Amino acid sequence: MQHPSQTPEIRRCDVLVIGGGPAGSTVAPLLAEKGHHVVLLEKAHHPRFHIGESLLPANLPLLERMGVAEEVKAIGMYKPGAEFVSPWHEHSQVFQFADAWDKSMPHAYQVKRSAFDEILIRNAAKKGATVIEGCKATGVEFLPDDSVMVKSTLDDGHEVHWHARFLIDASGRDTFLANRFRIKQRSEKHNSAAVYGHFANVERKEGPTEGNITVFWFDHGWFWFIPLVDGVTSIGMVTWPYFMKTRGKRSLTQFLQDGIASCPGLAARMKSATLVNEVEATGNFSYTSARNHGRNYVLLGDAYAFIDPVFSSGVMLAMHSGVVAAETVDTCLKTPQKVAAALKHFDRQMRHGPTEFSWFIYRVTNPIMRDLLMHPRNMFRMKEALLSVLAGDIYGKTPIWRSVRTFKLLYYIANVIQPQRAFLAWKRRRFNIRRVEDAALHNA
Repeated sequence: MQHPSQTPEIRRCDVLVIGGGPAGSTVAPLLAEKGHHVVLLEKAHHPRFHIGESLLPANLPLLERMGVAEEVKAIGMYKPGAEFVSPWHEHSQVFQFADAWDKSMPHAYQVKRSAFDEILIRNAAKKGATVIEGCKATGVEFLPDDSVMVKSTLDDGHEVHWHARFLIDASGRDTFLANRFRIKQRSEKHNSAAVYGHFANVERKEGPTEGNITVFWFDHGWFWFIPLVDGVTSIGMVTWPYFMKTRGKRSLTQFLQDGIASCPGLAARMKSATLVNEVEATGNFSYTSARNHGRNYVLLGDAYAFIDPVFSSGVMLAMHSGVVAAETVDTCLKTPQKVAAALKHFDRQMRHGPTEFSWFIYRVTNPIMRDLLMHPRNMFRMKEALLSVLAGDIYGKTPIWRSVRTFKLLYYIANVIQPQRAFLAWKRRRFNIRRVEDAALHNA
């Protein structure tokens, strides 16, 4: 351990990246390739467990750009679509990504994040970024000359201070800068928790649809069903705080198993399932930060905002933020006169993704929205546009937005012509998202 009287070592770099998940491991190599001295700090050691295992078709061009597409393909489960199963409908609904507006991204992958994230962070090192694992950022100071000093501690207790021209916060749900600036705001429109584990011997679909993600609705939220390689399936229950409170003295494992038993469609596919890891939980999913940048820093991915994972948007949003940040930071460091415009563009891009996904996420448990998803129509190409959103194709030139607006209009019209149903759904949602302070939530 470092003696308290020792002077911390000071190291310098152009760009310091905090966090070696998808956001940090995307922006670091892109900036290194542009000639910047980039240091990436990761508090853990890869491989390490993480949830968020379902990629979107829009991830594929990003993986190609990073030069890791073949590596990810080798560890991924082929995912051609998404299935929705509702206890209030007699059929299940499968959306095939090949039917989206842009036919060039017909599939994605399900991945074990331990393997996927390791591919990305090793790629960052290979492309020229200095990657330091087992190094936790512990403090930050913004200096008068527009540089940044970040304090960090290595696993052995050695303290290093990093003097950087630009800071990138890709710390994920640790929200390094948002916590220090006190700008992290819990979503008042969405409030959920997740309990999850990996299982073997789960009944899957046969053939090419084996890798489809399935969303199972139930009375208290929804379940994810994500088939992974090696016969492992990720099962997660995303539910409201009031239901988490009913856990009582049950273990997380028992609570998850009881939840599964209350969802007949899922329970039928898990009759022979065996748990292969420890069940974990995370609470109060959704939040956003009041800002995502300053003159010499940016917040990426979950360090800026996190939304309910029902549409598997997390990794795509993180990686896309890394791509946009690389262009932004490069401009800030090389052409100071363009800093304001670059950061304004960055801000628009960062807000766009969570905004578009959130509209659907806030309504996905609404019975009227469930009807629309379970009976999709392609009038005015609405189904193709909806599929494009589900595929993550929201940043390119695909002209989906008129059809998306038409879909939203159809939803609002359905609420108007079913006022009692709409009112009861609104009332139920108010009940669902209310805050519940309880030891069960804190333990999660």
